[in-house]
Amino acid sequence: MPLRASDADWLARLDILGEERGYFQSVGPRHSAVFTDEGPILLVTFESIAAIRDRDPDGVPDGFALADPHGWSQLTILAHEETWFRDPAVWGYLDRLIEEGFFEDFDRVIFHGTGMGAYAACACSVAAPGSVVVAVAPVATLDRSRVEWDDRYPATRRTDFTSRYAYAPLMVEAADEVWLFYDPAEPLDAMHASLFDGPQVVRIRCRGFGPALADDLRLMRVIPEVLELAGRGRLSARAIHRLLRVRHRYAPYLRGVLKRLVEARRPWLAGLLCRSAVRRGGGRLFQIHLERAEAQLAAQGRSLPRVRARRPVSHPVSRTVSQAQR
Repeated sequence: MPLRASDADWLARLDILGEERGYFQSVGPRHSAVFTDEGPILLVTFESIAAIRDRDPDGVPDGFALADPHGWSQLTILAHEETWFRDPAVWGYLDRLIEEGFFEDFDRVIFHGTGMGAYAACACSVAAPGSVVVAVAPVATLDRSRVEWDDRYPATRRTDFTSRYAYAPLMVEAADEVWLFYDPAEPLDAMHASLFDGPQVVRIRCRGFGPALADDLRLMRVIPEVLELAGRGRLSARAIHRLLRVRHRYAPYLRGVLKRLVEARRPWLAGLLCRSAVRRGGGRLFQIHLERAEAQLAAQGRSLPRVRARRPVSHPVSRTVSQAQR
């Protein structure tokens, strides 16, 4: 098995790719930026080397895969470690882009990120007024004086969240549209989302996904389609909820919902879910829990409602993605 390349070697290859299609440059010692110049729509993503290489040791930033199919330009700002992009070098880089009128060269600018990158996408969107922000599980700030209730990131206790590009809910006020994806059943994520306000902010509640929301939205191909609609100026809450219906045939999501129903002792709902999954070819797990739910209901003198005349199932439960999540 070949040895995994070091982060330095990986960055060197990304440098070559960036120079071929636009540019690559260091942004201080802890960040880098790679830009590809393709079209009049610009996608700006904030990503970490660790997250990219955990998905694929030799992979490239998500910005490439999200922008290239549409002929968009893309700018990825890379964190070499868990910096939360709180670095004067990053702020200085954004300042230079503003001074050069970089963002003004594009018809539409979209900022996107997940987790740490979602915070940065919101906070840095002020650099391009009129932009669109698509953020998954965004953090508003980790300033202890504002969010002392969030103790998930002890390493950030000494990180400055009070100076420039800092409080994300304030920074997004210049954006035209802000789309926040989060699971309201995750208390801390919901509390952060509640700090974002304004007529341009739309909260998309993705109940039942839990802490894996960002990975699930990527694997279900929801985020690529959301960004495509944003690039066309056709993104709406109705369109997003229509895209999210894919969760009804996405095995990892169904397994998570089933687990919670079993723990809550809800055999009726668990049985309905499992029967639907089995009819879509959802696998042995759902068959086992269907039989258990039916037995529990029978002991209570109850049963699941009769099934209507069966129609061909055109959208089976995704087993390929299910296996990838195990």
